[in-house]
Amino acid sequence: MNLDDQFDLEHLFLKERVCRVCGEEKNLIDGFYLTRKNRGGNASSYSYECKLCTIKRISDTRKKKIITWEYPDW
Repeated sequence: MNLDDQFDLEHLFLKERVCRVCGEEKNLIDGFYLTRKNRGGNASSYSYECKLCTIKRISDTRKKKIITWEYPDW
């Protein structure tokens, strides 16, 4: 009885995950960022927020550079 023949790598790791922000089910490896690089890439090493929602959150909360320059009134 060989365990390698019975189990595949797909059975051990989740392939799909639901994003906590948008609620869509996406591929774990392609749709989510890896948060812990030293763990070897198991399912708990990926974030719970998809890449698109992360990009949207960062761009919305980034400080806007508004430059209003006026000539000094001497």
